[in-house]
Amino acid sequence: MIGKLALRSLTAHPVRSAVLAAGFGVGVGVMAILLGVAGIVLEQAQSPALVGGGDVHIRLSPSVPARLLLSGTLQSDALRPRVRAVAASHTTDLFLLREGRVTRVAARGGIPSVERALGDRETGAVVRWRDTPEDAAWTQASPDAVLRQIDRFHEVPDEPEWAGSWAEWLYFNGRSEDARFYLTFLVGPRTSSGKRVAGVRLQIERKDRMESYSAGTEVADAELARAPNITIGASSVTLDGMVYRIHLDVADARGRRATGDFALEATAGRLVPPIEITGARGWRTGYVVPVMSGRLDGALTVGADRVSLSGGTGYHDHNWGFWKGVSWQWGQAQQGDLSLIYGRVFPPPDAADPDRIPGFVGALGPDGPIGYSTNVRITETNDERGQPRSIAVRAEGPSLTLDLRFDVDSIETNRMTQGPLGNGVDFLQMRGQYTVSGRAGTREIAFTAAGAAETFRGR
Repeated sequence: MIGKLALRSLTAHPVRSAVLAAGFGVGVGVMAILLGVAGIVLEQAQSPALVGGGDVHIRLSPSVPARLLLSGTLQSDALRPRVRAVAASHTTDLFLLREGRVTRVAARGGIPSVERALGDRETGAVVRWRDTPEDAAWTQASPDAVLRQIDRFHEVPDEPEWAGSWAEWLYFNGRSEDARFYLTFLVGPRTSSGKRVAGVRLQIERKDRMESYSAGTEVADAELARAPNITIGASSVTLDGMVYRIHLDVADARGRRATGDFALEATAGRLVPPIEITGARGWRTGYVVPVMSGRLDGALTVGADRVSLSGGTGYHDHNWGFWKGVSWQWGQAQQGDLSLIYGRVFPPPDAADPDRIPGFVGALGPDGPIGYSTNVRITETNDERGQPRSIAVRAEGPSLTLDLRFDVDSIETNRMTQGPLGNGVDFLQMRGQYTVSGRAGTREIAFTAAGAAETFRGR
């Protein structure tokens, strides 16, 4: 019955039926053409030739040093055999001015030699297009040049609301058979003289006793332009190739001095690249780890005793930012060729929502990063006095699944009442024992080792 009705409807109005059939045919044909064109466009969009060739295209934010990727991470033993060629290019807008008219055009710039290595047809035939010394610096940067890039000091941002809490510091810690130490070279905000307040603080633990030594002065911005080479009073840090050489001359409250020289050796690729967090009204804070684990050499004279650091293991990181109302959780440990680090920053509530700032756990092997996660839970368990007794860290991610337990052996309490870090709370530096289990990359991990941790407590 339905078939008869359809046939009679079509034959009753033959012209209308023909037009309708032609319309349906054209519509189906256009759809088929569009689908075919879309497939071709998608295939071309995925073509590496459109970005200068290659199999992987990495976009970097302005805060990530491209030279660190080109001459650092991609040159690790794990990746170098798999890299056929590396190209660096930059896209931007150019504006052509002619006869009073402005035309915006898209432009892309790159390094001639690496573009040719990827078979770029557009530039390969241009004989005059050769590498300049500035081009070569991107692909031939030495590991120590990378260290200087990521360990430099930053200009103080022009943010009046936060300016009084700006601080930047180089931090070192280490342990040897004779002692364990924590060392900070800190530069704070400007004073009325136009210079920056600066100080050096050494905490050294030996014979089950913690001793503190310090020195303070003011430094000019010109001095900070040489960082990580920096001199504060009679103490200094100098980056000599891949070795940080530290000279110390500080005193305790009774006038006893701690002096001497020691060195911390960095390893290419064994670093955590710069990480920066920004918030409302220009608030920002940043962190980088130039040395996850390095060999120590040298000695200090503490009072009348010689304290050897030779054969020990050290660590170095670098922090900068606005610190009013800021706290954090942090810890690190090493075992053999493996280094682990975790952390989380709690910004002031009027700058950013602390609950939306994730934690971080990273693992570095002998050739660089092997896994990380930002799905991190950090739980502190207190004793009856409200002091940390243990810290549990759980990290889960595609490249890393780890459980870390830190059992506290000793705590050094610092009352934060003055200066850029003066938040009216206690800053706790702890040493203890880590128990670690899980996986990083393809590596199964299970070890127990000494390590350090930091946290805060309100009074």
